[in-house]
Amino acid sequence: MADFSFFIIKNNYSFGQYYPLISFVLQSNTFSGLFEGQNVITLQRIPSTNEYLKKELSKSAPVAEGTVIMAVDQYAGRGQHGTSWQSEAGQNLTCSVLLTPTFIDPKYQFHLTVAISLAIVSLLEPLLQTKVAVKWPNDIYVGDKKIGGMLIENILKGKLWKSAVVGIGINVNQTVFPEAIRHKTTSIKQILHRDTGLPELLAGLCRHIEREYTALKNGAYQEQLLRYSACLYRIGESHPFLVDGVEVHGVLSGVNETGRLLIDFNGHTVDFGIKEIAFVI
Repeated sequence: MADFSFFIIKNNYSFGQYYPLISFVLQSNTFSGLFEGQNVITLQRIPSTNEYLKKELSKSAPVAEGTVIMAVDQYAGRGQHGTSWQSEAGQNLTCSVLLTPTFIDPKYQFHLTVAISLAIVSLLEPLLQTKVAVKWPNDIYVGDKKIGGMLIENILKGKLWKSAVVGIGINVNQTVFPEAIRHKTTSIKQILHRDTGLPELLAGLCRHIEREYTALKNGAYQEQLLRYSACLYRIGESHPFLVDGVEVHGVLSGVNETGRLLIDFNGHTVDFGIKEIAFVI
């Protein structure tokens, strides 16, 4: 387990208004360098950890790779396509991590999504003692219920990939959710019937991101893609999908190199982008 050193920073950051700020250092010999010694900046209340980190990147002072922003209360978190991420203050893990994957061709940005997805699955499966699935492209499911998700925002400079802001949300100790999503949402506490420490969970998440990101950097993408495909939600099953507003049945068979979803329709495989197909759940 990681050893945490906590200290209070007296000066508040300004992000539309003032927010109490706590910073601590992750110290663990399990890290190979990406996160070791990096500050994890915890903000008491903030609209979005991704927006905060992007604001810091826009300033003249450099931000080190491996910097982590964690919110106690993230009240305007975002998901894919501008959807909202609803989280009860102090009960869930809501954070953003800065990575600089300059070793990846920008046309293969999905490679990073695969690595981060595997890191979250690898964190949760041993803890929950049950199968954890990735609902393409970036939601994390247990059974037919969402337990987490991610939003990766890439910053390019010309044809080069400058940095990636990796936003991650995991439902941890929250047990009551808005009625509209209650039937399709779960949390670690609802599964284990006990509280889980957020700092310890964050430390574990960083370890798994470190491992998968380093493996990706060392050329392990094909192996990671196989693992990712194996843990896809509804992989190999026949289910309905919405294509251009029309419900069709097909078998989810995987993803291709650029992250397009592969659906088999009676022996004919078609690939789809994020805006071209939707799951019927």
